[in-house]
Amino acid sequence: MFTIFENALSTLNSIVWGPGMLILLVGTGLYLTLRLRFLSLRSIPKGFRLLWQGRSKLDSVEGELSPFNALMTALAATVGTGNIVGVATAILAGGPGAVFWMWCTALVGMATKFAETVLAVHYREVTPAGNVVGGPMYYIKNGLGPKWTWMGTAFAIFGGIACFGIGNMTQSNAISGSLATAFGISPKLTAAVIFILLAVVILGGVSRIGAVSGKLVPLMAAFYIACSLVIIAIHIEDVPRIFVLIIEEAFTPTAAQGGFLGATVWMAIRYGVARGVFSNEAGLGSAAIAHATATTENPVAMGFIGMLGTFIDTIIVCSMTAFSILVTGVWTAPDANGAALTSVAFNAVLPGAGSFLVTISLAFFAFSTILGWCVYGERCWVYLLGDRALKPFRIIFTIVAPIGALSQLDTVWTISDTFNALMAIPNLIGLLLLTPVVLKLVKEDEKKLEEELRNKGL
Repeated sequence: MFTIFENALSTLNSIVWGPGMLILLVGTGLYLTLRLRFLSLRSIPKGFRLLWQGRSKLDSVEGELSPFNALMTALAATVGTGNIVGVATAILAGGPGAVFWMWCTALVGMATKFAETVLAVHYREVTPAGNVVGGPMYYIKNGLGPKWTWMGTAFAIFGGIACFGIGNMTQSNAISGSLATAFGISPKLTAAVIFILLAVVILGGVSRIGAVSGKLVPLMAAFYIACSLVIIAIHIEDVPRIFVLIIEEAFTPTAAQGGFLGATVWMAIRYGVARGVFSNEAGLGSAAIAHATATTENPVAMGFIGMLGTFIDTIIVCSMTAFSILVTGVWTAPDANGAALTSVAFNAVLPGAGSFLVTISLAFFAFSTILGWCVYGERCWVYLLGDRALKPFRIIFTIVAPIGALSQLDTVWTISDTFNALMAIPNLIGLLLLTPVVLKLVKEDEKKLEEELRNKGL
């Protein structure tokens, strides 16, 4: 009976994460990019300026986190093990050309993330207990009206279930597994440490999670990027060749090399798009939940900050992994293995220290993912059950993590991964139907800016 259940679950997972879903996610991003007249791409420098200005929380403005910490909380959930392991497996399956399609997915995904953030801030609510809440469930309910409430509820249910698996147990399992393999650390000790750290942070609520994320995420990202840049710098003469290789093989079949068995253009597209979507989560709607907590009165300004999550996650962090693997040439080795490929690339340049650095990065990335998904999960349960769900959820979420560190999670992973994909369906429908609202808010913001410049005589 259990085997039948697993087979049915696997079939459902292959459907919800199949080509149709990937086309829908990327298609929505492309549609929004065109409707916004490439605003998301044109406004990247503006987004970073606003992010720098939003480092401090404004007590006079509605919200719980500073715009900076809101983005860091969202990045905590998106910058994860997929940035290290997922990129490697995409290259092995789809060849270097997969990286090009990963970039394309991110660039159109920025428009999706921009729209999600704008709507999340515009339609957010304040609960009776004073919690500022928002995200797809709220902009579906408040933006589309009562007859669409069921769809917002569906999103909250999917997210409320997925958070315990993909955002918690599988991450703690990845931490315990990597530390045991690299350093021989007992999974029981790792589980205990994870439990204590999560209890200290999570039970302090969103403000504490945001404060920790605001420090942890920049630190871990800078550490991993710096390590990757050392690898790339040592092979700097190969970087132009790798750029050309990525672009050429995005459109031409890749021949077998060493342990690499070769790939087609479709495989490059498939794995590149999948890696981009899985990594930056543009279209899933999850990050919008964190952005809705920001202390801001301007949804559009927060949209420019929110879209940077996709840029940082995929264009910067994933690219660091990709170039580290490609410039070292380890992807063509006879025994190339996706799960360990990044460690092999680092070890090729930094013998002994390379695997240590990758393992530390994996542990930090996975831990931060747990923090980010705690915010997503608790907001989903608050939507479903009200403020009374907060404390029980945080306690249960904290207890579940060490259980994951000590368990075999194949079925749990598949279940949570499936519900993670299901989140995208109501979110994308909501985004497409509410696109006129996004365009209206952008137009009003541009008009307001023009008036301010005119008043200043500029």
